[in-house]
Amino acid sequence: MIAVLQRVTRGKVEVGLGVTPDAGKKVVGSIERGLVVLLGIACGDGDTDVQWMAKRIVSLRIFSDESGKTNWDIRQAQGSVLLVSQFTLLADLSSGNRPGFSHAEVPEAARIRCGEVAAQISAAGIAVEQGEFGAHMLVTLENDGPVTIVLDSKLHAK
Repeated sequence: MIAVLQRVTRGKVEVGLGVTPDAGKKVVGSIERGLVVLLGIACGDGDTDVQWMAKRIVSLRIFSDESGKTNWDIRQAQGSVLLVSQFTLLADLSSGNRPGFSHAEVPEAARIRCGEVAAQISAAGIAVEQGEFGAHMLVTLENDGPVTIVLDSKLHAK
């Protein structure tokens, strides 16, 4: 499981309602201060990966405290999470210029795992908004810092 976290002052996800960009969009998730999390689910990711990822997202101390020191986690900062499923994080570029996605989990299982991560973050007392799984989404964010962190559940001790 791979996640790209961006500390933001705001973020939103829109899905198009028509064929052309001018056809209109619908906001499906939005937050103010918090984290936009792009989440890629790999083949074979299980409960341990879900638990590790949710715990890391909730416990990372990447927000400024009253003194301006990067010392607070998202709960202390009273932030929210905008969770967006993104299978392209599992792109395989080992051969050629066109990415392959054989390492990405099948959509049905990925949808479940993404929902489990969201549920665990929510259970920790953090408000969670989500994109629309499988849809073409427009993600807008205002990166604060900028702060961008990459997490990979397979590269860390569980």
